[in-house]
Amino acid sequence: MAEFGDPAVKALLVEVLDELSERYGGSGDDTPIGDDDFTSPNGAFFVADDGERLVGCAGWRRHGSTDAELKRMFTAKAARGRGLARRMLAAIEESAREAGCDRLILETGDKQPEAIALYESAGYARIEDFGYYKGHADVLSFAKEL
Repeated sequence: MAEFGDPAVKALLVEVLDELSERYGGSGDDTPIGDDDFTSPNGAFFVADDGERLVGCAGWRRHGSTDAELKRMFTAKAARGRGLARRMLAAIEESAREAGCDRLILETGDKQPEAIALYESAGYARIEDFGYYKGHADVLSFAKEL
């Protein structure tokens, strides 16, 4: 686990938002995130490194009393194709389950086919849109029972 405010995490999050901006325009993701959203008992934030720098991240935060929401799932381009995202997703699911959450929900966009394929292959199913981007044409929402 990592601190969401750690400088190395913030540097990786710049990559996350830059890629989202490339795909969708704008600033990437304007979803409000609180300072303690990824701090226990509200959630957790995980990172992966390659021995030199951070190359992946994912976090979850509580959404209601029994749901966890996946946020900031990302693998750097240089680290893709090695199963890192699948391992990060499994760590998020386990952490949320251990914290008493029954379901993991997420929003992704229609210009992220790799993410959509990962979520569907990991057992996520489409649900009614929720959250900050509810009602946006390019948003897809998914959930999985934990």
